[in-house]
Amino acid sequence: MNLDKNRIYEVMFILEPTIEEDDVDKIVGQLTQGVIDKGGDVAKVDKLGRRQLAYEIRKGSRKYRDGYYVLLHLNGTGQEIAETERRLRVLDPVIRYLTVRTDEELKRAKKMQDRRARRAAGRAARRAEAAAPAGADE
Repeated sequence: MNLDKNRIYEVMFILEPTIEEDDVDKIVGQLTQGVIDKGGDVAKVDKLGRRQLAYEIRKGSRKYRDGYYVLLHLNGTGQEIAETERRLRVLDPVIRYLTVRTDEELKRAKKMQDRRARRAAGRAARRAEAAAPAGADE
């Protein structure tokens, strides 16, 4: 797998709580089209809906206690992310956004899983060796 061409990202963004569903669809459509235009792929779109924020966020003269959450799962080279973040910065309804590269976490988890499997196999081999009768080799 060539990570330079196939990275996996999650982009979470929070919109103003008063936003209409049609406007959410329009924003998500613009963002996904931007990713596709740059050669990326949108694996999944999760509209999580309106939720309470962990803390109050001030944007301009407004204060927000809740927001409309959307999570995008993207595959691409990284150029798509730069364009997506640029668009999120200029969109007025966006309160906050966060991008996380998840392929590094998946790679780390796979490495740990392989290490645990090797250790378990080594322990099993040592137990089998210890359980074998001492005079069986002679």
